Amino acid sequence: MIGRFEQFCTAIASIQHSLTKIERMEMEKYGLKGPHAQCLLVMERNMEGITAAELCATCEKDKAAISRTLAELEAAGMIARLDPNGKRYRSRLYLTEKGKAVAKNVNDRVHQAVSQISEGYDVETREIFVHVLDVIAESLQTLSKNFMDEEISA
Repeated sequence: MIGRFEQFCTAIASIQHSLTKIERMEMEKYGLKGPHAQCLLVMERNMEGITAAELCATCEKDKAAISRTLAELEAAGMIARLDPNGKRYRSRLYLTEKGKAVAKNVNDRVHQAVSQISEGYDVETREIFVHVLDVIAESLQTLSKNFMDEEISA
């Protein structure tokens, strides 16, 4: 059992390292950082606008990390805030034309990468893998929450 656990952890760490490296290299083309990629892609799927809180939940990032990322994207002219009441807090965030162009390029690169890494297995295998990965992620989230609850009550 320990062997499987170590193999799983090593594979997940390797995948995360590779994804982080690819994000960083792709985003450098636009003078941005790796974490900006995920925000741009999520915002591209939410053209009606999205709040920072919604981004936190969707990207599973903490508020401080999203806040820094949004400030950098705004400074780069990639996003704009729109709130009819003139407030920044809870304002909806939108991609600017520049942001839309970058997000589309990043999305295209993501699709190229997915096609490339999907070679060697069929759609059914991919769907099973994604389902199993989702189940593992949900189980680990529940387990980690239970561990945290136990520490708080101890």
